[in-house]
Amino acid sequence: METTKKTALVVGANGVIGKNLIDYLLSVKNWEVIGLSRKEGHNKPNLKYIPVDLLDLENSKKQLSDLHNITHIFYTAYQDRPSWSELAEPNLTMLKNVVEIIEPLSKNLEHISLMQGYKVYGAHLGPFKTPAKETDAGHMPPEFNIDQQQYLEKKKQGKNWNWSAVRPSVVGGTAVGNPMNLALLIAVYASISKELNLPLRFPGKAGAYDKLMEMTDAGLLAKATVWAATNPQCANQAFNISNGDLFRWSELWPKIASYFEIPAAPPLQMELKTVMADKNNLWQNMQEKYNLEKHDYEKLAGWGFGDFVFSWDYDFFADGTKARRLGFYEFIDTEEMFFGLFDKLRQEKIIP
Repeated sequence: METTKKTALVVGANGVIGKNLIDYLLSVKNWEVIGLSRKEGHNKPNLKYIPVDLLDLENSKKQLSDLHNITHIFYTAYQDRPSWSELAEPNLTMLKNVVEIIEPLSKNLEHISLMQGYKVYGAHLGPFKTPAKETDAGHMPPEFNIDQQQYLEKKKQGKNWNWSAVRPSVVGGTAVGNPMNLALLIAVYASISKELNLPLRFPGKAGAYDKLMEMTDAGLLAKATVWAATNPQCANQAFNISNGDLFRWSELWPKIASYFEIPAAPPLQMELKTVMADKNNLWQNMQEKYNLEKHDYEKLAGWGFGDFVFSWDYDFFADGTKARRLGFYEFIDTEEMFFGLFDKLRQEKIIP
C-alpha cells in the first residue's frame, strides 16, 4: 500500500471537474491538495486554496512562489473565448505558466495530468470518426488541447516526471458557476418548464435527437484521472474516459421529463441562449417560492453550451477500452448519473 505523502496541485479548482477531483483526492489517504483558481475557496484539513490569475505571469510567480512540495499537477483549467482560434493562446499560456513556475520549485514532481476532451478528434467541428480512438490522426489547427499536449511532450524530454492526458466526453456534475455543466442546465430548463406548465421539449436540432451519445460522470472522471497519474503503465499516454454506455436523447428525454413530473412533447428546435434570456425574474420568484439558494441565474446555466451540445446531429462517442486494458474498470449508468445529479441539486436547494 502506498504510504508516501503526495501533494496535488489542482489547477481550475472551482470547475465541475476540479471540484470533484479535489473531493476524491481528499477521500484517498496520503494526499494533500492545493487548489488554484481565480476565486478563493474555503480551506479545510489537507486542502488549501490559492487565488491566482494564470494569464498574468507576475501574479502567478508571486502566488505560487512557496510551492516546493508539489508531486502531481492536475491541470483542469479552461478559459473560454468567442472563437476556436482565440482559445489557443490563453489556454496554452496558463498551462505554460503553471509548469514553468512549479517545475523548478518542486524537485519531487512526479506527474502532470492534462484534462482534454473530444475536441482532439474534431468532435466540435462536425461529424467525426466514431468510436474515436486515442491513436486517431489529428486535424487542422488551431486546437489548444493538442498544443498543450505537444508542449508537455517536449517539456518532458530529459525530465523525471511523466504526463498523462485524460479525454472525457461531456462531463456530468453539480458545480454551480461552470458554463459547461449540462446536467445543471437541463435541470434548470426542466424546472422552468414545469413552473410555466409546459411540457419538456428537446430544444436541439431534429437530427440530434436520435444520435448515439455518451457522457462522463465527474466522480468517475476524478477516479480515472488519479489512476492515470499514479500508475506507471499509464505514463506519457492519453486515455478516453466515459461512463461506459451509450444513449440517445430520444430515449432519455422522456425519462428526464418523468423525473420532473411533467410530460414530454415532440422536439422543437429553439436557441436556448435566446428563449431563456428573459427568465431571470421568473427564477428569482422561484427561489423565493421554493426557498432555494440565491445563485445568480446568469451563472447557473450556460445556455450557449446547451445549444452547442444539442446541435450535434451526428454520433458522439469514443472507444474507452484502452483504459480498461490497462486496469481502469469503473463505469456508471448514464441514466442513474443524471437522476443522481438531479437529486443532489434538489438536496442542495439549487433547483426545486
